[in-house]
Amino acid sequence: MLKIAILGLGEGRSTMSAAIESSKLKLVKICDRNEELCKQRAKEFDFHSYTTNYDDLLNDASIDIIAIYTPDHLHAQHVKQALLSGKHVVCTKPFIDDLSDAKELLELSKSTGKKVFIGQSSRFFEPAKRQRADFEAGLIGDLITIEAQYHADHRWFLKKEWSLLQSFKWLYGGLSHPVDFIRWYLPNIQEVMGYGMISSNGQNAGLKNEDTMHFIFKATDGRIARVSGVYTSPTQPAQRDSGMSTILRATEGASQADYHELRYAVTDKTGEEKVITWGDSTIKYYFRFEGQSHHGGEYQNYLEYFADSIEQGFEAYPNMEEGIGTVALLQAMDKSLQTGMPVKIADILNEYGL
Repeated sequence: MLKIAILGLGEGRSTMSAAIESSKLKLVKICDRNEELCKQRAKEFDFHSYTTNYDDLLNDASIDIIAIYTPDHLHAQHVKQALLSGKHVVCTKPFIDDLSDAKELLELSKSTGKKVFIGQSSRFFEPAKRQRADFEAGLIGDLITIEAQYHADHRWFLKKEWSLLQSFKWLYGGLSHPVDFIRWYLPNIQEVMGYGMISSNGQNAGLKNEDTMHFIFKATDGRIARVSGVYTSPTQPAQRDSGMSTILRATEGASQADYHELRYAVTDKTGEEKVITWGDSTIKYYFRFEGQSHHGGEYQNYLEYFADSIEQGFEAYPNMEEGIGTVALLQAMDKSLQTGMPVKIADILNEYGL
């Protein structure tokens, strides 16, 4: 069993559950600078090997993997330290917040021979996994276009002080999920154009950045896609709408994966229509905590996939290059919001010699 340690115990809560329940990983240490949070997690999981000092993880030669769930602006430094200490790395999305760090991290991963995996958890949820498997099996033919969205009534976020800071952007915190689905199926996005606004709910709360956004993407082969994010308005009932959804429209069929609802629909090349929903055991596997928060099942799926990649020697995706590409795309989207103009992703990458 590969030995794993976790840095950052907010989102890292899911990773604790995933590692503890996995037969492929052994959790050996957890770390957060907030000692009270360490004690809270220790009590919750009856796991008491914690520290407030990251060096304790870095200097432990028995640790194979460090899983990083710290704030975005700390990712680059924490990943660098882990690689220099001879650890494989899992890092939550978005990978880094400054592409000027990308080149050094790519070179470090290559020189150390250590893998870096981006924890883009939505790919490892049951409807998304089934949709991808059907697509790769050719069930719906050749892809024509993709529509992805993440619409959620997150007005409760507006009561949190950090959500009203200039640094907080729903573009990175929320829309990165459906954007990753776009890149999963259309990795060669060439250009993006989008519009955004702060809703009246957001304005009244003092929100600094857009909470309502719509974007169009164009790939190098001419195919197009769209993504939508709305975060501070009411939503439709789940029977009518989905909080996060990805629709593939192809030459011989179509499919739709509805995230939180654990629902999948497909019309295949024979014309057969199927709607699949998953039962209580699957729901409990993915949603292990209160409500639909901290999706432990997705994290267990991707941690075990990453563990297999280390032991079997294959590349686990999203890898560092893909994570950097997604950050570049998000930055291009951000620039389009500010300028009201289309932005080429190559221009963003060229700024940083990537």
